[in-house]
Amino acid sequence: MSTTGGPDTATDVTWRDPKRYLWLIGLVVPLFPFIAWALVEATGLGLLWWTGILLLYVIFPVVDILFGKDSANPPESATAWLERDRYYRWCIYLYLPVQYAGLVFGCWLLTHGGLSFQGRLGLAITLGGVAGIGINTAHELGHKKESVERWLSKVALAQTCYGHFFIEHNRGHHVRVATPEDPASARLGESFWAFWPRTVSGSLRSAWRLEKKRMERLGKSPWSPRNDVLNAWAMSAVLFGALVLAFGPGLLPWLALQAVFGFSLLEVINYTEHYGLLRRHTESGRYERCAPRHSWNSDNVASNVFLYHLQRHSDHHANPTRRYQALRHFEEAPELPTGYAGMIVLAYIPPLWRRVMDHRVLAHYGGDINRANLHPGKREALLTRYGSAA
Repeated sequence: MSTTGGPDTATDVTWRDPKRYLWLIGLVVPLFPFIAWALVEATGLGLLWWTGILLLYVIFPVVDILFGKDSANPPESATAWLERDRYYRWCIYLYLPVQYAGLVFGCWLLTHGGLSFQGRLGLAITLGGVAGIGINTAHELGHKKESVERWLSKVALAQTCYGHFFIEHNRGHHVRVATPEDPASARLGESFWAFWPRTVSGSLRSAWRLEKKRMERLGKSPWSPRNDVLNAWAMSAVLFGALVLAFGPGLLPWLALQAVFGFSLLEVINYTEHYGLLRRHTESGRYERCAPRHSWNSDNVASNVFLYHLQRHSDHHANPTRRYQALRHFEEAPELPTGYAGMIVLAYIPPLWRRVMDHRVLAHYGGDINRANLHPGKREALLTRYGSAA
């Protein structure tokens, strides 16, 4: 393994990243619409326009189980070297042109491909899957200090009209994570279907408040073009406007559908990441510093490769600007029973989710349910059910 500047420690010479070329597998995701088209052409089965759903909710969870876990960390002396290696950045950058090529191709198919209603529905959802995982690409880019990467983050978010995530995630969620005040931290006893409207509306309001305050500090109106919420939304408006001009107004409902599915895919992952976990108040009245115990992690290697180590979430919260290839596993972090691919399927079915996750939250807190982040409306029921274990 080599870097632009070459190795500069003995560790650099002897240690090799075993996942170095596996990161390119992440580029399979933006190929979903092309894969769906090829499969339909080869088989004549219109059902295969739903290839995105099949891959996301069936094949990826099975692959996660088959390939197992990888808890190995890079040596500390290799971290700076790993972060300088621009190869890893290009694995991220390349997602965007493939994502948008797939979007344009999908829009042509939706309007000129002669698809049935069910076929267009399946293709729109497949496009939404690409856009939703594209938000994870935006997440990786948006935490970086280089302006070009932060700009590319907004580009990745334009397809889902979720540009405000760029603001809320970095300056809202990372400050309030694992607290009742955070709209992106799910509470014990809260179903995904109750979490969804709370996080979608709460994150939007929070992003606007944060950016309004920043504009006030600069002595500018919140309606300034420098407002990062507005200029991110403007990118979506330009993108959607150009696509509608190119392919006709009949495309608009399908664009809206893929956008909603895309940002909902982000939110179901948000639901998984901090479910029931709570930071305590210190004697000063502030919340304790975010620690590995405040994020659910998973070392299932397949999902981690597809999602650029997003599942090593504890290290990400401890070091938000650390690049994905250098994120570490923590033994003390609570571990999910499988990767995100399987967990999001469980999240859609609240009884299954509660059966799998509630007792893990309880065990994480040594049986003391009062230490968890409880859904206010379910508090009494949870205390009645689990109180005897405290």
